[in-house]
Amino acid sequence: MTHDAQPDPTAALEAELAALKADNARLRQLLDARNAPGELRHRQRNTFAMLRMLIRSSAEPAEDLETYVSHLEDRLDAVARVQAAIDIFGQVDLADLIGSELLAYTVHEGGQATLTGPAVRLRPAAAQTFVLAVHELTINAIEHGCLGQPSGSLEIRWSVEPEASGLPLTLIWKEAGCAGIAEPGRSGFGTEVLTETIRYELKAATTLAYEPDGLRCTIRFPLAERVGRVLEDLGPT
Repeated sequence: MTHDAQPDPTAALEAELAALKADNARLRQLLDARNAPGELRHRQRNTFAMLRMLIRSSAEPAEDLETYVSHLEDRLDAVARVQAAIDIFGQVDLADLIGSELLAYTVHEGGQATLTGPAVRLRPAAAQTFVLAVHELTINAIEHGCLGQPSGSLEIRWSVEPEASGLPLTLIWKEAGCAGIAEPGRSGFGTEVLTETIRYELKAATTLAYEPDGLRCTIRFPLAERVGRVLEDLGPT
């Protein structure tokens, strides 16, 4: 009796990492050949620093190799979606960033999810960091929260305070329709991203509240020049 060969997740991961290294080497050669500006070189370094962080951090809480590979691929895909927008536009629209991440898991704006807020553009490094926070919130909502319930709903709204020092942006992620949600017994990669990574990269403050009908996550950070900008006039009408 013969058995069909099963795909080796280790080999698949090694192949993916090898491809990333090869792409990096080719990109370095291209940048050197064309004498690319410092900003582009800096952006490349930030991207690969992000990839190294994802590879290391995804391994720590993984229960087995297949889980590690699956979670790592999902996170790499989230960064790749943002990078595609950066390559085209040089910056990322906040609503598009959130909507694209939800849509990757078949969550449609106007269906289970509603998005409300002014037009905000994030710069490349900030967008790459922030999409990880959105990704982890999305996965948690699917696996443990409102997006895993037929009656569940998600409201995401953000605002910018034009008169406050530092032009702070506040984003509220509010889940509903998933009674019984409890604070996890241990902190994983998602909690680290929400409470540590974006605090370091964006100077963000995050509050996680496990309310009776679902999670409420509040993220607040200054919309400094290096982070992004708001396009709409936020002054009095």
